[in-house]
Amino acid sequence: MKLWIAAAFIGAAVSGCSGNNNSANADVSNLPEGITLIESVNSNPGGLVIPYEKYQLDNGLTVILAADNSDPLVHVDVTYHVGSAREQAGRSGFAHLFEHMMFQGSKHVGDDQHFKIVTEAGGTMNGTTNSDRTNYFETVPKNQLEKMLWLESDRMGFLLPAITSEKFEVQRETVKNERDQRIDNRPYGRMGERTAAALYPEGHPYSWPVIGWPADLDAAQVDDVRQFFARWYGPNNATLTIGGDFERAQALAWVSKYFGSIPRGPEVNAQPKTMVTLDADRYISMEDKVHLPLLMINMPTVYAQHEDEAALDLLAGIIGGGKTSLLYKNLVKSGAAVQAAANHPCRELACTFTFYALANPAVSPKLADMETAIRNSIKEFEQRGVSDDDLLKAKVQFRSSTIFGLQSVSGKVSKLAYNQTFFDNPNLIQTELDRYDSVTKQDVMRVFEKYIKDKPMVLMSVVPEGATSLVAKADNFEIPQPLVATGAHAKPVAQADIKDNFDRSIMPPAGDNPQLTVPSLWSSKLDNGIDVMGTQSSETPTTEILVYFEGGHRLESLEQAGVASLTAAMLSEDSQQRTAEELTLALEKLGSSVSFSAGTTNSTLRVSSLTENLDATLAIVQERLYQPRFAKDDFARLQQQTLQGLQHNQTDPNWMARTAEARIFYGDNNIMGIPSSGTMDTVSKMTVKQVQQFYAEQYQAAKAKVVIVSDLSQAAIAPKLKFLNDWQGGEPVQLTPMTLPKLAGGTLYLVDKPGATQSVVSLFKRAMPFDATGEYFKARLMNYPLGGAFNSRINMNLREDKGYTYGARSGFAGNQEVGKFSAGASVRTETTAASITEFVNEIRGFYDAGIQPDELSFMRSSIAQGQALRYETAYQKAGFIRQIQKYQLPLDYIDQQANIIANISKLEIDALAKEQLNVDDMVIIVVGDKSVIQESLQPLGFTIKEMQL
Repeated sequence: MKLWIAAAFIGAAVSGCSGNNNSANADVSNLPEGITLIESVNSNPGGLVIPYEKYQLDNGLTVILAADNSDPLVHVDVTYHVGSAREQAGRSGFAHLFEHMMFQGSKHVGDDQHFKIVTEAGGTMNGTTNSDRTNYFETVPKNQLEKMLWLESDRMGFLLPAITSEKFEVQRETVKNERDQRIDNRPYGRMGERTAAALYPEGHPYSWPVIGWPADLDAAQVDDVRQFFARWYGPNNATLTIGGDFERAQALAWVSKYFGSIPRGPEVNAQPKTMVTLDADRYISMEDKVHLPLLMINMPTVYAQHEDEAALDLLAGIIGGGKTSLLYKNLVKSGAAVQAAANHPCRELACTFTFYALANPAVSPKLADMETAIRNSIKEFEQRGVSDDDLLKAKVQFRSSTIFGLQSVSGKVSKLAYNQTFFDNPNLIQTELDRYDSVTKQDVMRVFEKYIKDKPMVLMSVVPEGATSLVAKADNFEIPQPLVATGAHAKPVAQADIKDNFDRSIMPPAGDNPQLTVPSLWSSKLDNGIDVMGTQSSETPTTEILVYFEGGHRLESLEQAGVASLTAAMLSEDSQQRTAEELTLALEKLGSSVSFSAGTTNSTLRVSSLTENLDATLAIVQERLYQPRFAKDDFARLQQQTLQGLQHNQTDPNWMARTAEARIFYGDNNIMGIPSSGTMDTVSKMTVKQVQQFYAEQYQAAKAKVVIVSDLSQAAIAPKLKFLNDWQGGEPVQLTPMTLPKLAGGTLYLVDKPGATQSVVSLFKRAMPFDATGEYFKARLMNYPLGGAFNSRINMNLREDKGYTYGARSGFAGNQEVGKFSAGASVRTETTAASITEFVNEIRGFYDAGIQPDELSFMRSSIAQGQALRYETAYQKAGFIRQIQKYQLPLDYIDQQANIIANISKLEIDALAKEQLNVDDMVIIVVGDKSVIQESLQPLGFTIKEMQL
């Protein structure tokens, strides 16, 4: 869908075309009974708008249609205005638990069939919960729209009959696994919920975590969940938004058919927006399995859409938003902190002004010093005030991020649904832009005086275990214990009887398969031999350029592991003409980003720009790429940050598992067996001269290839690449073939992480390198029903049936040189051995019996139809182009893959399983608490070796 944007810029500001609410111009003569048109928003000069129509059903359901025929897909979103803020104290976690329950089947949709149906249709789906809303969404080929509406309506109107105690128990365990994985087993994971409990008054809807307190989850009963659904999940508390390629009259007819008979739920009133205040500074702290001490400061401010929100957002950017901010200058640039920033996140009922600093233990480990530096930065802002550049960069960055966020139909739908749910007006994009544009220097100073200067704070210190001397100040506030629910549990609730004139048990058929729209590509070669490949995409007035340099981590020597990443970081620092702060400010005023990174097989330069500012952006690219300063003070700071980051990584169980796997897979004498960030030894010995040498070797025209996705044509963008055309020198990469160690199949390597609440389990073996149409591609098809989809054998067993994990997967990955099969999950500590057994049984079962006919049909349908979703956004298009370019694929390789998908036989897939899935060839890694799990691992029959990282 094209946004209505005029391609004119005044200075660095975007202007465009705005919507016009005009119901009179819409055709209301053929609306289905029970549906009322509320407004029709089209285009008018003056702003930016997503064209849409808004309707309401008699039962209160709000429906938003945003037609877009640029891609053969539709995105369906159902947002319920209920999150954890609607819960009662002592009954926390219900909204999030319900997000899980809503995928477990309904009266006319079988258990676990929601995922299967959507995936088989070639779609993607998910649900999310936050404090204020829960949403469910699917992106599918356009011929699957009716089926999605049938699914969403069935769980809105017919969920209660399918809620059983068994399903409830499984999902309760799944949520506990999620909490373990995202909170309890993650560094700093419990910081947010402790801060919230100290910031908000006891019983405030934001004082408990969205995922819920463990005790509340344990105490919940199935009838409590039923009552929560009956109270909040009625159509009058929901917004259904459909975006994409559909026919309006047909979509409304389906909406009427599937949702019209669902009865209205209890009335829902807006929650009070009571301003939160603190009486004094509250110091709290916690010890955690971390390396870097962290100080988090929170101050209560306003609420979403408050008249002061925009000015507070801009204030946060000035004090702590990136390299031009005061916090960066005073804490990060000085080396005292590894990271430091400020922001102003807002929710429906409350916003917070937040500062944080990750202390550098080698320079200033005490969080009291971080507190002093932050307070001094606040005072410095008061003295220096607000500059013209401060306002301009903040406003342009807001405009740029808004436009880039609307490149996909899902991005547009999400914006419409959010604005309708919370503000009863989908058409707020231009209003928001105007709101930020109108902020003055006086506004920023006014909100600073009102909400920040000398105002009480919650100061949260997170320090390594045993290092309480590093806290900012001794605790002076005791976090209240979670409230216990009062009264009895809920009584059984029955869902209202719904009368339909059709049989809901019959799943709607799909329409005709859509025509696949593969991007139309162009290619050229610059005078210096650089290959350029691109496509024109008119979705938004933006340009994405990626320059790939072959080499990356693979190009390093063992003694200089990490030099590629450190070189990329240095290229974002000072140039020979300007400082990093001056360059960053110039980019911020353009609404552009220029970043360097290094991966395993290449280094990358990525440019994202509003097209009207592309020339000025590319001038900065040229300066950064060709004229890096490589200043010693920049190098020393980045080297120290890298070293601290490496020590921090050693507290992350997933990083530990990946590191152990790479070392075993590639061996001790292979650069690929070492993390791309390097090691403490290699980084600590690195010099500026080595970085300069790597830059000279890596960033050469002979190693570069360019990918472009822009609203400009090839003819229009070609002249803008002149600065690359004049670039000379270098040689293509000539890689020495890797010597790989023999893997000791049947060996279990145990990496101890004392106190871990989960174990990270991984099974892997060597496999074939990448190909687009050969055995590698076919092996990925083979794995799809085993562990490549949500409803695969592995995930359904370990997550849905056993409740051991939040998610389990398997798959093939590879590059030009080597490939790997792996399967893994983070599992509850007490289920570590049982989880390994289930992995082994599932893989062995597939190895022995092969794919089932229904799985073969499912795989074909899912992957073939899913092609329609592959090329929507600019970045997706760039990835598609890069694959062709990197592996020199024929332009019709997608057609070749489609032919393979349609014709691959069970015999061929079973033969691949026999070749690739022999469990006896696989190595197992477990990262977990050795004292808890070691004894249970012994009976599994593997050779167990302890491994130190």
